[in-house]
Amino acid sequence: ARSRTVGELLAPTAPFDKKCGRENWTVAFAPDGSYLAWSQGHRIVKLVPWAQCLNNFLLHGTKNGADAVSTRLPRQSGESGQKNKPCEHIIDCGDIVWSLAFGSSVPEKQSRCVNIEWHRFKFGQDQLLLATGLNNGRIKIWDAYTGKLLLNLMDHTEVVRDLTFAPDGSLILVSASRDKTLRVWDLKDDGNMMKVLRGHANWVYGCAFSPDSSILCSVGASKAVFLWDMDKYSMLRKLEGHHNDVVACEFSPDGALLATASYDTRVYIWDPHIGVILREFGHLFPPPTPIFAGGANDRWVRSVCFSHDGLHVASLADDKMVRFWRIDEEYPVQVAPLNNGLCCTFSTDGSVLAAGQDGSVYFWATPSQVSSLQHLCRMAIRRVMPTSQVRNLPIPCKVLEFLCYQI
Repeated sequence: ARSRTVGELLAPTAPFDKKCGRENWTVAFAPDGSYLAWSQGHRIVKLVPWAQCLNNFLLHGTKNGADAVSTRLPRQSGESGQKNKPCEHIIDCGDIVWSLAFGSSVPEKQSRCVNIEWHRFKFGQDQLLLATGLNNGRIKIWDAYTGKLLLNLMDHTEVVRDLTFAPDGSLILVSASRDKTLRVWDLKDDGNMMKVLRGHANWVYGCAFSPDSSILCSVGASKAVFLWDMDKYSMLRKLEGHHNDVVACEFSPDGALLATASYDTRVYIWDPHIGVILREFGHLFPPPTPIFAGGANDRWVRSVCFSHDGLHVASLADDKMVRFWRIDEEYPVQVAPLNNGLCCTFSTDGSVLAAGQDGSVYFWATPSQVSSLQHLCRMAIRRVMPTSQVRNLPIPCKVLEFLCYQI
């Protein structure tokens, strides 16, 4: 089935401007759904209010140039705008932008440092931060409502390839870099770097927190998939199975599954608690041999993300296709065309998939399906119980297999 196009946000182009070198490596939605942000290539990040963006698609059709959107979205004007009202911003980060992440604070989540009375920033519940990872190794933290630069973090020595905030509202930020390290920052402690996670022998491409913020997954070159205990800052296990560089990862909403995307043309769905591959989604038919998968081909998978219903996964590959998969089916349930796609993510409510390409963003409606009561119960159980605890439950084997996503 063909996925329905929702809309486009096209980056403005000057006459004779070439698209090459204007890669959109990152697109992100705010946790509360207020903002959409993406890299327009080079130094510029655009933030637009997502609700008004959707309304524009409905009112004016699917195609929207970024300049045209600007004329219809309210801009922040001096001090008159309300801080907590989403307004459009164009942010010049000063260098090529490789990664974006939104973070919001929960006041009850205290900083791990001791002298909190000396902090420059007191992040409240109405605060929304945007972290940008740059080509020169810096991470800049912005106030999403005002577009003001708050912090400049400068410990990485190479490209900051990915960023992720802990979902628990603690404003713990993890950065993945080509300098082969992951760094843990506490923004409630004025951006103090808490820990350096070492283990990758080559570039680190991506990182993602589990929904309860207890586990971090990091992926990179040389087939690397690592899981880290974020309470002890120690490595839990290394997942082995890919045949080429692993470039993206994401946990399912209940934390029971982990999706990883690799240049070996495959997306794997893992049980991260025991390190077992449960599903394999191939992007090349017939599936390649391990030798061929480790070489160059035109089916490299660039990005993967989990839908909020826990039933669907989206993937982006170099064969100019976006695919929507059900976790219990072998073939895609929907597809859509996209040239040079590099990143994708679901909207906060899960109804739209956004994908970045050549400084622009494209949107598709996600497969709509009413989740079964069994699946909703499974997600509720798996949010609080790892696989080891589920296996000890005194329940029938079929129910056990279902709770462990083995059927």
